[in-house]
Amino acid sequence: MWRELLPIGRHAGSGGYRRYAWTGADAECREWFREQAEARGLAYEVDRNGNQWAWLGDPAAGDAVVTGSHLDSVPDGGAFDGPLGVVSSFAALDELRGRGTRFTRPLALVNFGDEEGARFGLACVGSRLTAGRLTAEQAHRLTDGDGVALPRAMEAAGYDPEAIGPDPERLARIGAFVELHVEQGRALDLSGDRVGVASAIWPHGRWRFDFRGEANHAGTTRLVDRRDPMLSYAQTVLAARREAELAGAVATFGKVAVEPNGVNAIPSLVRGWLDSRAADQETLDEVVGGVEKAAREYAAAHGIDLDVVRESFTPVVEFDHALRDELARILGKDTGLTVPVLGTGAGHDAGILSGSVPTAMLFVRNPTGVSHSPAEFAAEDDCVAGVRALADVLEGLACR
Repeated sequence: MWRELLPIGRHAGSGGYRRYAWTGADAECREWFREQAEARGLAYEVDRNGNQWAWLGDPAAGDAVVTGSHLDSVPDGGAFDGPLGVVSSFAALDELRGRGTRFTRPLALVNFGDEEGARFGLACVGSRLTAGRLTAEQAHRLTDGDGVALPRAMEAAGYDPEAIGPDPERLARIGAFVELHVEQGRALDLSGDRVGVASAIWPHGRWRFDFRGEANHAGTTRLVDRRDPMLSYAQTVLAARREAELAGAVATFGKVAVEPNGVNAIPSLVRGWLDSRAADQETLDEVVGGVEKAAREYAAAHGIDLDVVRESFTPVVEFDHALRDELARILGKDTGLTVPVLGTGAGHDAGILSGSVPTAMLFVRNPTGVSHSPAEFAAEDDCVAGVRALADVLEGLACR
């Protein structure tokens, strides 16, 4: 399965993946999922929001145990973020069938659409729509960098954009959702453990900073006569690093757009996107507030107008304590070992669904600690350990 997925959407120059929602690479990944489901005799369906499902047992029976993740990527992302969870879900089912396991609850495998938000700028679109965390009206207003609206992109890919929206009936079928994911950090590598259980997702969000100045000639305009928004933006980037270090949080300006974007032109607009995350809400508010305060001071000093817009926000997500503890019990019952419980600064579909159904996560060791990059990695034996852990968990939850 892994070898089949590896070439899809891989960029020859960067070695990273460009599997953006509702593109050709995404369609190939979705076809791969359908083929895997049908090869195992699972009932395959696509819901109103474009998420793919593969069912073992009667979906209408309710109280289903669901596992899976996503197949799309960030720009030039790695091979493991998302796909490891989907591949492992099929592999775990194969493992359980090999054991002769008999399920007493329905089991479903899922590929959530547009988790990374690389094309339309909003993460977890498929799961947000399903859980009612994103309205159809809001989704219809999403556009990509070329001005293509989400409904148009879905329609071009063969899906009905008029059907999207909350899906409470589907959510009511789910008794528990467990997502396996490569760890996006080095906690397991440092502790020497192959697999861990998630405790919570840090609160996080995205803020857009629009610095508006005055376009002018780079060669003829005196420095003292310039209203250059790039200066204020650059100082704000440094302020974000400083505020994050002081608070023990993270803050990143990872995307920037410049107008008119000419080598010999002073910009009229510099638009930067801030991603910030912290262990608690108070700390996150302090960091973002500090960055905005500094940005406004720099802008005022250079005669720059500044607008700050919060584009998305997710509060702290505490995974279901009973389900989390059950996972730890299942994984430690034969070994007597304590399974490490980790917090994470990364968002996931499991976090979006946590407000609607009991959710939990498993992490697989990533020795590089790198994610959203071609350097992202998990060793084969660690991936196998993750599959076996997921199989044990599904057996413990769906066969009692």
